[in-house]
Amino acid sequence: MISEQMTKALSEQVNAEIYSAYLYLAMSATADRMGFKGVASWLYVQFQEEMEHGLHMHQHILERGAAPSHLPIEAPDANFDDLISLYQKVLDHERYVTERINKIATLAMQENDHATYTFITWYVNEQVEEESSADEILQKLKYIKDNIAMILALDAELGARVFVNPFAKAAN
Repeated sequence: MISEQMTKALSEQVNAEIYSAYLYLAMSATADRMGFKGVASWLYVQFQEEMEHGLHMHQHILERGAAPSHLPIEAPDANFDDLISLYQKVLDHERYVTERINKIATLAMQENDHATYTFITWYVNEQVEEESSADEILQKLKYIKDNIAMILALDAELGARVFVNPFAKAAN
């Protein structure tokens, strides 16, 4: 059985993951309105990933015999003047998520909850990738500045990303 404190921490993280999904969905709409269909698509993939993360964590709580709480989802602010400010928000948000995930990993270690620690380690590693990806895009945007040809090329590159559910069961 999972502890009440861990159930609360994971339930709050489920909320944070769904908020992240909502944030990326709103950002995707903003990028679409700005005319950057590739960026909008990249952000929509982020939305899909965050929803899967939230569902995965929710399922973990249930599998451990606990009842997750279902908290309200805050409305995100997704008004950005340009792609640099948008991706700065992506990077800042992913850093915030990393802090939250690390706190859950620490709690799991403190409670000797090996099952949750093993579970959350996947997210610890995932956050390294999330921060790196956001930072790489942000650095490219800062480098290319207002060069519309390079912005459009980056938009096309980002549009090539596709969603792959990391938790999908392999077909037999």
